[in-house]
Amino acid sequence: MAERTDAHIFLRLIYQAMLNAGLPAEEILIKAGVALSRLEDSSLSRMPSNAQLAFWNAAEEISGDPHIGLHLGEHMPLYRGQVLEYLLTSSPTFGEGLQRVMNFHRLLSDSLTGELVIEGDSCYLATLTDRRASRHFTECLAAGMIKFFKFVTDGDFRAIAIHTEHSEGAPPAEYRRIYGCDVTLGCSEYRMYFNKDVLERRIWQAEPRLLRLHEQIAQEQLAELQRFDLVSEVKRAIGETLESGDTSLESVAKRLDIPPRRLRSQLAEANTSFNQILADYRSRLARRLLARTSEPIEQIVYLTGFSEPSTFYRAFKRWTNETPVEYRKRKQLQKQVAGSA
Repeated sequence: MAERTDAHIFLRLIYQAMLNAGLPAEEILIKAGVALSRLEDSSLSRMPSNAQLAFWNAAEEISGDPHIGLHLGEHMPLYRGQVLEYLLTSSPTFGEGLQRVMNFHRLLSDSLTGELVIEGDSCYLATLTDRRASRHFTECLAAGMIKFFKFVTDGDFRAIAIHTEHSEGAPPAEYRRIYGCDVTLGCSEYRMYFNKDVLERRIWQAEPRLLRLHEQIAQEQLAELQRFDLVSEVKRAIGETLESGDTSLESVAKRLDIPPRRLRSQLAEANTSFNQILADYRSRLARRLLARTSEPIEQIVYLTGFSEPSTFYRAFKRWTNETPVEYRKRKQLQKQVAGSA
């Protein structure tokens, strides 16, 4: 299964929410192991979902707020300037735009699994996030969505009731203050009920030509994510076969149940190759083992899938311009200096 990721913009919005709420944002990021430089790097499009989990744990611990997700959702800026917003605002009605957004929800986060359900006179968004998502993530997302939907509909959207699978939550009055509706805890499925008539609300910015363009861009971004998934799957398969000494494109393709020729072609479409992924995996693993463990270099040669120490030494020198011994000594010295500071 491919590693779950979230759009870079989501964590940036939460970071801005922390600043708006007067929280020590940088301290929380450091505690979560998320470098501020990564957050400010506009070239990054996705971040591992485990960074979200670490962030929410750090945010609750440092803020001392057991309902930090709900409260950061209150302070989160509007979700603007992204293709999902354009899909919605280019659509003729809010209902059509909402359905398009749900079709491409993965562009925001792999943790989103929602669907629009219409039953008689009621309608709701179901299974907004998957069961692995934290309560803080779900509550923050819900607050941000309500705010965004109200903005798009000029205030016509209103949440009527929310059912959540989490058994613990904030006081009822806090939910009513932030969401504008009651929340029922411990339900079998997440649901956000809202006024059905808003689905027919016309979007005054609607533009058919732009809608076609935005759908094309969304499709391209989704295809890029699928290519990213393939690279992640290849990395996982490499990790599973490395020690056996049988790490080849053919063996990985067999493990992934993909014909070797097709795998080679799909990797080329993702602007990479099997040899490039293998070299990168070996390089990262070797550097991590040298810097963080006391494993003998002979053992690291084996763990990284090299048959001969001389081959490993030449590859490592090419990767880092250092020998493995030099690299380990430098990393140990850096650790000693940091520990004495």
